[in-house]
Amino acid sequence: MNAAEAKRLVFDVLSRIAPEADLAVLPGAAHMREELDLDSMDFLNFISALHERTRVDIPEADYPKLFTLDGAVAYLSR
Repeated sequence: MNAAEAKRLVFDVLSRIAPEADLAVLPGAAHMREELDLDSMDFLNFISALHERTRVDIPEADYPKLFTLDGAVAYLSR
């Protein structure tokens, strides 16, 4: 998966979890939980949906790597 595909996937998943969020203005380096007002269950649903859609195992130790849009895109496109 390249970076553009990963970003589309992240946006698609986030749009289902936070449908009221304007993802077009989400800064790449912003902490998504704070910026989108996601609680811990929302974030776990985000991780779970990424795993289901990509079949990439995301261990709990790697969760901090997905706190930002840039981090999530880099993680999925590696």
